[in-house]
Amino acid sequence: MNKFTRTCVLLGAVTLTALAGCSATPKHESTGQYIDDTGITTAVKAAIFNEPTLKSAEINVETFKGRVQLSGFVSSRANIDRAVQVAQGVNGVASVGNDMRLK
Repeated sequence: MNKFTRTCVLLGAVTLTALAGCSATPKHESTGQYIDDTGITTAVKAAIFNEPTLKSAEINVETFKGRVQLSGFVSSRANIDRAVQVAQGVNGVASVGNDMRLK
């Protein structure tokens, strides 16, 4: 093999390795999905924070592949329903899981 061929093979191997490392699996997100989910989480937290009837420090938000999971403690069933509504209204949210509990 000449030097050019070796360089091309090496470059191709590095490129394929990098692409395989960024791909998604059923239990792991790709880099792009992680960035999207981080943005969704931030937007949901901001929407809950801006809702005057909810105490945002008591509601935890996690996102995986567009599915938002809400957990934590709230003081009434109405607050649970309102938090779910607020989360569903955020752009990019595919579904909302509710694991919030009453105090």
